[in-house]
Amino acid sequence: MLQITDSVFSAYGRVLTGMNVEEICVYMQKYSDMAGVQYIASDPAMEEMAVTQYLTNEVFGEMPLQIGACFGRNLRMNAVEYHNCSEVNIAATDLILFLGRRQDIEPGNRYNTEKAEVFFVPKGTVYEMYATTLHYAPCSVNGNQFRAVIVLPRGTNTELAAEHNDPLLVAKNKWLIGNPEAGLPDGTVLGLYGENRTV
Repeated sequence: MLQITDSVFSAYGRVLTGMNVEEICVYMQKYSDMAGVQYIASDPAMEEMAVTQYLTNEVFGEMPLQIGACFGRNLRMNAVEYHNCSEVNIAATDLILFLGRRQDIEPGNRYNTEKAEVFFVPKGTVYEMYATTLHYAPCSVNGNQFRAVIVLPRGTNTELAAEHNDPLLVAKNKWLIGNPEAGLPDGTVLGLYGENRTV
């Protein structure tokens, strides 16, 4: 398993420093333990914290942001998604990530899971994933609950207002390819092939 501080991570994003994330990591402990994975696009309490102002101004160039949470227990790759923008995450616990390259999506919206690389992210790490990075919900370390703060331009991952021609577009600014074993909603393009990798 790779470390997020390894040089190979530069193909997917960068580690961000200079932020005090203690307050937001402590706040994330409020999210209850659960067996599956849950995502909340926007948490108004986190959006009022000091770190949000820094992220808005210095990382996203004054774009309006939403600060949300992804948490639960997960051991499998299950899917890959991407956005047409960077995503910043704050690891409120240790995390494991499966990351790939958007450029490796094959004709027919297929992606070989063996091309994904696996990274360990220690608690307290702030990291940016570029728009070209395929990712999905983090995985648990040693079966424990994971908690991650998810920072994106406002409106991302919310319900679409109209129908679209691109079958991968499943929410605003969210393109998704699923694994047939993942139990994703009807209509999801199940283009992941190979092993549904586990940690």
